[in-house]
Amino acid sequence: MSPRPAPAQPPAADGAGDATAPLPAPELTEAECRRCGTYIAGLDGRYACGVCGWVNDHSEGHRRLPRADEDPDRPPKGRRPPRLLPAPEPAAPPAPGPAETGA
Repeated sequence: MSPRPAPAQPPAADGAGDATAPLPAPELTEAECRRCGTYIAGLDGRYACGVCGWVNDHSEGHRRLPRADEDPDRPPKGRRPPRLLPAPEPAAPPAPGPAETGA
């Protein structure tokens, strides 16, 4: 993993700072699941319950989500995507047994 670049200046408190400035580290938040009541934890107000599968909408979070170009681990531009593995060949049908030959 590559190191995260240090911000040139702290982001604005209202979230309207420079769009290219790195985002602050996410905050761990806790709540109850709205469907089953299980105590769950999430990042910046975004939750997913592992018991019942409930997920809150991404817009309910406390901060905006980062864009792809803000990801410090994003591959550099011009890099080729990885080659996909070939699809597995379909299994051959079973050979007919002695009872199926009609003899």
